[in-house]
Amino acid sequence: MDDKILHTLEYRKILNKLAAYTQTPMGAEKAEGLKPIGDLEGVKLLQQATDEASDVDRLKGIPSLSGVTDIRPALKRASIGGTLGTHELLAVARTIQGGRRVKRFLAALHEEKPVPMLYELSDLISEQKDVEDAILACIDENADILDTASPELAAIRRELRSGESRIREKLDSMIRSSSVAKMLQDQLVTIRGDRFVIPVKAEYRSHFGGIVHDQSGSGATLFIEPEAIVAMNNKLRETRLREEREIEVILQKLTARVGGIAEETAYDIDVLGQLDFNFAKARLAREMKASQPRMNDRGYLKIRKGRHPLIPAESVVPLDVELGNQYSTLLVTGPNTGGKTVTLKTIGLLSLLAMSGLFIPAEEGSQMCVFDAIYADIGDEQSIEQSLSTFSSHMTNIITILRRMTPKSLILLDEVGAGTDPAEGSALAIAILEHIHRAGTRMVATTHYSELKAYAYERKGVINASMEFDVQSLSPTYRLLVGVPGRSNAFAIAERLGLPGPILEHARGEVKEEDLRVENMIASLEENRLGAESERERAEQIRAEAEELRGRQKRELEKLEGQRDKLIGRAETEAAAIVEKARKEAETIIADLRRLAMEEGASVKEHKLIEARRRLDEAQPAPRKKEPARKAKAPRQIGPGDEVQVYSLNQKGHVVELSGSKEALVQLGILKMKVALSDLELLSPAKPQAPAPLRQATTVKRTRDENVRTELDLRGANLEEALIETDRFIDEAFLGNLGQIYIIHGKGTGVLRTGIQDYLRKHRHVKSYRLGNYNEGGAGVTVAELE
Repeated sequence: MDDKILHTLEYRKILNKLAAYTQTPMGAEKAEGLKPIGDLEGVKLLQQATDEASDVDRLKGIPSLSGVTDIRPALKRASIGGTLGTHELLAVARTIQGGRRVKRFLAALHEEKPVPMLYELSDLISEQKDVEDAILACIDENADILDTASPELAAIRRELRSGESRIREKLDSMIRSSSVAKMLQDQLVTIRGDRFVIPVKAEYRSHFGGIVHDQSGSGATLFIEPEAIVAMNNKLRETRLREEREIEVILQKLTARVGGIAEETAYDIDVLGQLDFNFAKARLAREMKASQPRMNDRGYLKIRKGRHPLIPAESVVPLDVELGNQYSTLLVTGPNTGGKTVTLKTIGLLSLLAMSGLFIPAEEGSQMCVFDAIYADIGDEQSIEQSLSTFSSHMTNIITILRRMTPKSLILLDEVGAGTDPAEGSALAIAILEHIHRAGTRMVATTHYSELKAYAYERKGVINASMEFDVQSLSPTYRLLVGVPGRSNAFAIAERLGLPGPILEHARGEVKEEDLRVENMIASLEENRLGAESERERAEQIRAEAEELRGRQKRELEKLEGQRDKLIGRAETEAAAIVEKARKEAETIIADLRRLAMEEGASVKEHKLIEARRRLDEAQPAPRKKEPARKAKAPRQIGPGDEVQVYSLNQKGHVVELSGSKEALVQLGILKMKVALSDLELLSPAKPQAPAPLRQATTVKRTRDENVRTELDLRGANLEEALIETDRFIDEAFLGNLGQIYIIHGKGTGVLRTGIQDYLRKHRHVKSYRLGNYNEGGAGVTVAELE
């Protein structure tokens, strides 16, 4: 791709934003060197890498590459026998550590969400953990050599500390001496050039023996090494030299190990840079709110709500454009500052981003093409040095484009034919557009010439488009309207600004009748378009409201059905439990009667006992089976006031009013809802309304019954009996208007307490419960608060 087109479409600015999201110098290098490619399969692979990195970002976040640096120069020096410093070796260890961390991160994520390309790339990283461990065992996080780096170094440093300690002790005893203290500027020990010294007043120099190593800025203080410690300092200096030689040996050994893995680690650095680059693409896509386009090489573009990535999101107007299907040339007209140039740059820049493997700031479903080249003539490139006018500059660029273009290229022309006589310029523009169109090259061009509007209208494969202009506010809206040529709006603008009417009428008279008809036709098209858009928006709003209402009614119906089934099921369960208890008691009584009959010879008939048991079995209600919804055979003649049966709800109701020819508003208790006529059956027609007799209202008031128990003692009962008694007790307490009750279950094994508290947790009348306090029975009592 020509660097000039990259500059014209501001592609480099996107690369700068991409590089800002990288974490390593290697990733930034790859970002800054990114260029579009013209191979479809290659672009798909780049897009796949960005897509997988976006999945990683969405699921787990971008992995940290902290500690990973460009250690390639250090690896090169190590491989040719140089000795690395502690900072370089520490950088090598941290880079190896960072690569292993990223490798394991992607391996774990790949099991949860497959990211094959990134996983295979990270799997190429060689884990040089032994070298990393060797370096970290010798160098700390501040790049200092550890005492444990070697036994020799540990012994030398012990000797150093011992020597320093003896020297300090000697100097401390000297500065505490009264004869020496008066000659010191300060009673402290300091170091000058690795030698321990004390600050002596300059006037006592002749009274104080030793070696002068330094003096203060004023000259009033001399830093003297006393003679008594010169030999000790010399020995300490020799020990430090031994330490330096040992450190050098350690660094050489570590460097040799790094040199042995230099080639593999250099490859790892490249892989880490590639991973960092892919993660940066994902972060850029998130920042731009970009999506992955579908790629093709058929010359087809379909941008949905595309945005220029360098224009703030709150200012940009989304672009919808399609090219390469029914038409291969798009001719955009409209006023200056209307957004024509931005439209060209947006189409060109999004194409470059897609061909570079980057997501584009557009909605899902956009399609982009892999072109062999993109050419553009945008802006005024007048050159004073070369004595080229605006027109000459444009012609030079266009001639170059015509020489290089192919049917698989994309051409962007801004104000084609401008800068010269309008008649000649429009004729030349038509000839250029026709030549490019016949070559089958995809093209987007902008122009002011009205003759080109007629050319686009008559030529197959060429379509007009315009930038919308609001005549009322005298400002562009920056919306691209495909299929509608742009108007000049000159007369409308002049009239809005207050130009006298006679002048306007005279101007209109000077316009050719053919041009006037074209302008009137365009005005009619625009008026029809605005009306159609308004109707479409209104229809969309009505449809959305209808869908919302339908969904709300469906949810309410499902909720009512669920509550009904739940209440019925609970009632059936409770009734079955009561009958089962009664049946067991009856069985016990029957068994006692038989025993008495056998013992006393009473004449209790067996068939009467069997009959009694049968009646008990029949008394137990069977669970109700949910019947499938029935459908009415055909709509009936139903009117307001009729009593009807709603099949889908199995409910009776009254029709309030008819809603059209297919629905009716039905009153179901306190609920009103629309029901299809096909779901209704007429039970009885509406009757004439007679004045309803006055009825005396009956009020049921719940009052406190002083005889209601506040305690229930369940000790000794099993769990099943306890739950039945608890339920009965709560109902009595609720009807008696009690706010708090006590259930005594004892401590025991805790089975009874746990079962009762589980039951209380689900009971509709129980607001909360707790164990009793110390004076209430403690863990042997549960205190419940009722609603």
